[in-house]
Amino acid sequence: MQLPANAFKAALRAGRPQIGLWLGLADAYVSELVASTGFDWLAIDAEHAPNDPRSVLAQLQALAPYPVHAVVRTASGDPSLLKQYLDIGTQTVLVPMVESAEQAARIVAATRYPPAGIRGVGSALARASRWNQVDGYVHGCAQETCVLVQVESAAGLDNLRAIAATEGVDGVFFGPADLAASLGLLGKTDAARVQDAITHGIKTVRAAARAAGVLSADPTIARKYLAAGALFVAVGIDTTLLVRAARDLRALFKDAAASPHGTS
Repeated sequence: MQLPANAFKAALRAGRPQIGLWLGLADAYVSELVASTGFDWLAIDAEHAPNDPRSVLAQLQALAPYPVHAVVRTASGDPSLLKQYLDIGTQTVLVPMVESAEQAARIVAATRYPPAGIRGVGSALARASRWNQVDGYVHGCAQETCVLVQVESAAGLDNLRAIAATEGVDGVFFGPADLAASLGLLGKTDAARVQDAITHGIKTVRAAARAAGVLSADPTIARKYLAAGALFVAVGIDTTLLVRAARDLRALFKDAAASPHGTS
């Protein structure tokens, strides 16, 4: 059995933009539904959504038959947590709140087996190795593992050049919401200062020969980041899409029924 190739990592290295969607509903059926719609990648959120290794596993299994890549955002860079997500078959991890090159290096180390890192060896129990049926898994898995770190604070921006240059980091993702808060602009992800910081950050990351990513549900802003050189851009969130569609549908009927023209 061969080690599955990480098509997402290959696309980033080739400079091919990847368009994604955020998954926060923490449900395998929903994730499979979205997987059928043609996005390049889907972010399974285990930081702010009610996910854990068991629910992430179910979603990885649901996405597996589709030509879409799963990116798992963890709650932290804790090595024990990263080990669990890697063992259940996550090939691309996104770790939030990274503010230094030292922190980024520790995250990379947690994704590598010794002597290159500190990942615990438990491949006989791991879906990732197909329970030791993937030939040479422990020796070759690092080449198909994609490590993305999330910069979302003023401190992270100050250290961005060093973070992006960290060996083993494949990409840097900018978190607009926390970044806006860190810059004193809580809730204002579309503020010019936030957009400028991200645009400049994208260029810094690309100058280090790494991929840059970001989330924006505003099509105009998302296209701006793509034009600046971002290679993996999430353009929506499943929770937001559902709430918006439900509210719009309700408005078509309830608002009309409440108006004078809606009475006989």
